[in-house]
This record gives sequence, structure tokens and C-alpha cells, in this order.
Amino acid sequence: MSTSVKPTSVEPSQTASSAALGHFGPYGGRYVPETLMAALEALAAGYDAARHDQKFQAELADILRQYVGRPTPLYLARRLSERLGGPRIYLKREDLCHTGAHKINNTVGQILLAQRLGKRRVIAETGAGQHGVATATVAALCGLSCEIYMGTEDMRRQALNVVRMRLLGAKVTGVDSGSRTLKDAINEAMRDWVTNVDTTHYVLGSVLGADPYPRMVRDFQAVIGEEAHGQFLEAEGRLPDCLVACVGGGSNSIGLFHRFLGDAGVRMIGVEAGGLGIASGRHAARFAERTVGILHGTRSYVLQDADGQIRVTHSVSAGLDYSGVGPEHAYFHDMGRIEYAAVTDAEALEGFRLLCETEGIIPALESAHAVAYLPRIAPEFTRDQAIILNLSGRGDKDVEVAAGALGLGTGGAA
Repeated sequence: MSTSVKPTSVEPSQTASSAALGHFGPYGGRYVPETLMAALEALAAGYDAARHDQKFQAELADILRQYVGRPTPLYLARRLSERLGGPRIYLKREDLCHTGAHKINNTVGQILLAQRLGKRRVIAETGAGQHGVATATVAALCGLSCEIYMGTEDMRRQALNVVRMRLLGAKVTGVDSGSRTLKDAINEAMRDWVTNVDTTHYVLGSVLGADPYPRMVRDFQAVIGEEAHGQFLEAEGRLPDCLVACVGGGSNSIGLFHRFLGDAGVRMIGVEAGGLGIASGRHAARFAERTVGILHGTRSYVLQDADGQIRVTHSVSAGLDYSGVGPEHAYFHDMGRIEYAAVTDAEALEGFRLLCETEGIIPALESAHAVAYLPRIAPEFTRDQAIILNLSGRGDKDVEVAAGALGLGTGGAA
């Protein structure tokens, strides 16, 4: 459901602390069928209790350390920095997490919570497949039944991750409606949850949806910024000058940004999918058009037509082509605390190639959008300054797509 309304202005007094009530200024909330309200209230109460429970937090920290592989390194990318000729570039290496992306930080937290609430089945949506793989992984670890909803277009683009999920014991259900991508997968997952709410927990993959999901997922991902804050202080003896991360729903970016929000001197930039260009209409840059609506239970910026219907999006990256963005991002956009920019498919592919050639790291196409933005802003910084880029995932899943787009074959020199 979506409504076509103008963005609401945010007064400085409307701080993000109002998220305790499910809102970030005028954004957020719970716009769901009545059948889900009791489940959301129980989930919110359960999460609020768990986040103050030392035993729960100790178990979460132990799994993140022993199983996921945290803390992830903060790596100084010297050759990339030299190529750009500006600031020192540090990479927060979420691609080194077990399963290859930041998504598992959230799935560990939510599945431990699902067990605490007595749920024996979990469901999830996935676009690029990384959240689906992470959910299936932790479900296997904890012995829970798991079903993943995935658009059939994304299944085609991310065939490797479909196989990984099935190997992990999950049922992968293709969604052939609408654009056959992430938005449609969320629709089907929500239908499942409405039907099976007593036995099933929905492991939503980003800072989206009805409260408590935006703040809960943010809190589980905030470990990224907590680590990066301490690691950078140890490396440089001060705070970074700028943070850069890609933004689909927005969990990896808010996970990095959250710890630094109170540090006024730290600039923050979220990079959206510009697709074939804003003028083409084939993109997923929500802040480029600035229309507010309700999608999947929350009020935020969305891409919609004149009748308030959700538009089909486009991105070379299966993980960034969502029609909405997390409500906390909408709030900090309006406050002017976080900047947002868009990178086209072509630019993202060049960012993909750039990191491969300079650092020997193959990034996810999602992360490549953030990499691609660095050449634009590097001239604004000096060699004495530094940027942290959140490398949200690795690119194994994207090699076939990137090879086709970049004209890289296997039959000879390219």
C-alpha cells in the first residue's frame, strides 16, 4: 500500500529517540493488517526484554565471535587510495563474515530471538540472496525449519545463492508476480506470516517494515560501526572524516553510521542505485524523487506513480532494487545529517572492476556502488584525511552478471 504525499518537514526537536515508539520523526510506524498487530507487539516486547538481558547479549556476542568471525578487519586500501589520489580509504570488511556479507549479523540476532519467543519456523525474503543464505545458515545452526521467498528474476540472477540456500536445508519458493524481485518476495513473505503467525517468525532482512523491525535490525547491525569506531581510533588516533556505504533498504549503512551520528565532524554518505539514470525512470534512487508513502508496513520515501502505486525499479544489483528505504534513513535525510547520492549501473560496474584491480578484492555489486562513488568525492579530501567504506559483501554471487556486463569471457583474452 502506498500514499502519494509530500515529505513532512522535521523539526530539530524531533530526535530519533522517538523510535522507541516506532517512529523516526514522521516516518516509521505500524501499517499492517490487524492480524499482525498482536505479533508485532509481542515481538517488540520480546526484543525490548532481550536487548536488556545479559544472557541473551552474551550468547549473541559469542556466536558473532566464534561462528560469524567478528570483529571484521578495518583494512587500509593503499593501492585504491593511491589510484584515487585523495584521502586514505579504509574498508570495513563485512565481506569476510561467514556467508560473505553483513546480513548474518541480523539473522543471528533475530533467530536467537525467535527461539526465545518459542517459534520453530522462520521465513525470510531475499533479493541478492545474501540475506536468504544468512537466514538458512543460522536456521540450520539452531535447528529451525526455514522457507525463503525470492523473486524469480532474482533467482535467475543469483542462481549460486539459490543452490546455497537449498544445500543449507531451506525451502526456496519462487515469486513470479510483479517485477519478480525483492518487493514481491516481501509481499509473499508477509502473506505467509499472516497465515502462520502463531508458529513462525519473519526474519526481515533490512531496516524496513513495521516497528520493531527498523530499530531492531539497526541494533543488530550496529556492531559494524561500534567496531569501526574503535578500530579507526586505534589506527589513526582520531575519528574518520567521512563514511560511505550503499543503501538498498539501508541496514549495512545505518549499521556503520549509527555509532558516529553524534560526531558532528564525520560526514556520512549513502549511495543508492541509479540504474540506467534518474531521467530514465529505471532506477532505485528513492531520494532522487522524494515522494513519501507507505510500503510493507512503514512510512518512508518510496518510488511510486501519480496514483500512489509502487513503481517497478531497476538495478544491476539484485540487492539494491527495492522501492522504499528504511524510515530512519528518511529521517536523517530530512535532518541533513546523512547525504544521499546515486550511482548508475555502468558506474557500479567500473567500481566493481576498480576494487578488483587495485586491491584483489571482488566486491558484491551492492558494495560496488559505494566504491564507484569514491572517485567523485576523492578530490574534496586531502591526503591527511580518511574515509571508511563499508564493504558490505563479497562478489562471488555477482561474477557471472559482471562478466556479461563488462564483456569478460572465458574463451580468451578480454
